[in-house]
Amino acid sequence: MEFKQLRTFVEVARQGGFTQAAHTLHISQSAVSKKVAQLEHSLATPLFDRLGSHVRLTAAGNVVLLRAESMLRLHRELLSELDDLSHLARGELKLGLPLLGSDALFARLFAEYRRRYPNIQVQLLEGGSLNIEQAVLSGELELGGSLTPKNPAFAYQPFCDEPLDALLPADHPLAEDGSVRLEQLADTPFLLYQRSFVLNDRLLQACQQVGFTPKEGGRSGQADFLVALVAAGQGAVLLPSVVARGLVRPGVVRLKLVAPDYLRWDIAFIWRDGAYLSRAAQAWLELLRERPVTGSVL
Repeated sequence: MEFKQLRTFVEVARQGGFTQAAHTLHISQSAVSKKVAQLEHSLATPLFDRLGSHVRLTAAGNVVLLRAESMLRLHRELLSELDDLSHLARGELKLGLPLLGSDALFARLFAEYRRRYPNIQVQLLEGGSLNIEQAVLSGELELGGSLTPKNPAFAYQPFCDEPLDALLPADHPLAEDGSVRLEQLADTPFLLYQRSFVLNDRLLQACQQVGFTPKEGGRSGQADFLVALVAAGQGAVLLPSVVARGLVRPGVVRLKLVAPDYLRWDIAFIWRDGAYLSRAAQAWLELLRERPVTGSVL
């Protein structure tokens, strides 16, 4: 059993087929099939049920997948530790950033990181907090930006803690007010985020706490598209202040939101508790510590 075989097997499981895995791994389909067959032979058990162009894990395959991901993660950490000990002027950082607010918060930080550490290759993944957390736990990411987690499986470093603003159509009855209470929006459709965004859960909890269930007017992971829907009169969107103030446009007004204290955008960078952090990851966290942790970050 070899690590190349394990990596190939894991990618087939993730992609749901040999052809898709071959495309991701940049090798031929026959090479993928050969490595999986070698692994099945060494373990003396089939790992996949072949279903035409797709595959499904067998019971044994599910067990092997869990262990393979763990073994590959430990292998990456071992190589990273050895690389750090050798003081080589190179490295890799697999970093997850939230879809919401990345341009406002992280563009300049990313540019500064690349200026300081030009030989470190950075692989970026963007997504909602749930996706980021899953990728960190699986080892796909070393660090990820997420709403502050409650799961003890994560260690984290706080980064920012932003209040939310309400963006409303300019002709909304509350548009002339300087602020708006959450319960005043009970009759206004809410433009929500994709389901992988934990902020949705916090919003639902806050609305229920003040006595209503929000009406859904649409969903997207793109803040600028949500604001365009507001301008088109489709509802209201709640955005972190640092994001909201850069997206106001004709037909849209920004109001301070008065809501329960937990309805905030508190971003932290998370990693698996107890995991070894490469020098590349430590350098990113050190850069973040140069920025304010609470309040507006810009």
